[in-house]
Amino acid sequence: MLIKKPAPSDLSEAQTTSESAYVSRRSVIKGLVASGVLASAGVGEKAMGLDLFGRKDEPKQAPRKPLKFTPQKPVPDLVLTPEDKVSNYNNFYEFGTGKTDPAKNSQGLRAEPWTLQVEGEVEKPATVDVWQLMNEIGLEERIYRMRCVEAWSMVIPWVGFELGKFLKRFQPTSRAKFVAFETLYDPEQMPGQRNRYIGGGVDYPYVEGLRMDEAMHPLTILSVGLYGKTLPPQNGAPIRLVVPWKYGFKGIKSIVKIKLVEQMPPTSWNKMLPQEYGFYANVNPQVDHPRWSQASERFIGEGGLFAVKRQPTLPFNGYAEEVASLYRNMDLRKFY
Repeated sequence: MLIKKPAPSDLSEAQTTSESAYVSRRSVIKGLVASGVLASAGVGEKAMGLDLFGRKDEPKQAPRKPLKFTPQKPVPDLVLTPEDKVSNYNNFYEFGTGKTDPAKNSQGLRAEPWTLQVEGEVEKPATVDVWQLMNEIGLEERIYRMRCVEAWSMVIPWVGFELGKFLKRFQPTSRAKFVAFETLYDPEQMPGQRNRYIGGGVDYPYVEGLRMDEAMHPLTILSVGLYGKTLPPQNGAPIRLVVPWKYGFKGIKSIVKIKLVEQMPPTSWNKMLPQEYGFYANVNPQVDHPRWSQASERFIGEGGLFAVKRQPTLPFNGYAEEVASLYRNMDLRKFY
């Protein structure tokens, strides 16, 4: 079979072959292949649409709690991706590299209690109880485009709070230039951390990072829910990062540590394949991935596989007016 190179944590629709093979799963080192996915799915819309997107034989989902939040007004040009696709068609390599693996394998994740450690270049380091934080902090809904680096997209109604406002509580010092994030490391609960084949060969725990001005931007949020309820385990319960103008693999899940640092921190996919996945990972239709084009994307909405719409990719995922100034005078082909 065809062995593909690894792809980042929120990837899964590879364009390494013809358009008929877009349903391929991401693979890594000893990964999965497009033809294998198609073969296992069978033919016809039922197999390639409904089953692929999780509408048949869905795994039993862990209980979720409703959240109190300020709703966002509808955005005229955004059509929401159905909740069942958001929660059953995603990536979380700690629970397997297949698209449905996270939903199948993560339901036993013990997300409560959960603490988040904030440390490094701050005057007031602290450990925060995430569930208590949900009740104390003002939550709001943010309806954002989400663009995977492998050219598929969704529109998701996240619930959360601005990362920048949260970080100010800990009084960052003048030496804080970057923010580093770390996912839970618990091989007992996460089969992908126990077995490098299941987990795609990633060097766990998963780590990510932002420049300080990116982290403080009001569009950047820590999400604790989607569709009005707490996050499902497969989407990063109980707390994850959402940066809508960057490719999805920047959205680190199940965060346990945030550290403000002076030097650019390592990030998982940049460490593994630096020639393919840069630190910045801004959505840019003019800068292709080495193995596929980024000029267009497939929007996952209602219906099966053949109902998926192809559309042009927008610079900064449609948020250029808000964030392009962060990268003024930067060569975005070099700082990809």
